[in-house]
Amino acid sequence: MTFETETPALLRADVFFQCRRCGDCCRGYGGTVVSAEDITVMADFMGMPPGRFIRRYCVWSGRRQVLAQQASGYCVFWDGLCRIHAVKPRMCRQWPFIRSVAVDPANWQAMASMCPGINRDVPASMIQAFVQRLQAAADA
Repeated sequence: MTFETETPALLRADVFFQCRRCGDCCRGYGGTVVSAEDITVMADFMGMPPGRFIRRYCVWSGRRQVLAQQASGYCVFWDGLCRIHAVKPRMCRQWPFIRSVAVDPANWQAMASMCPGINRDVPASMIQAFVQRLQAAADA
């Protein structure tokens, strides 16, 4: 595919990313930020009150709550596959089309260095425009 003739609005996500189910996105790299809504949904899925979920599965990173990590560096819910995949946090659902790529497309190449499913050949302006469009739709 030659990207010079394509318009980001016409491209599908699988042109940019195809998940390999390797779990590399579930390991380290600053943690998975969770919102109050994420916590409520995950706690309900696990059959516990949000407060208990937070005490058991979350830690603070600065002013934000993130999912705790195992000693291996993987998310507390990673066990070869995601144990909460059906209700995973927004940040996980959006991966790798996350807000930081819309802000700085160089983040795409940084993420590609650890994720084998990310297409490294995408022009920076194209991935930035694509992610901005996705983020705008998610925020609407």
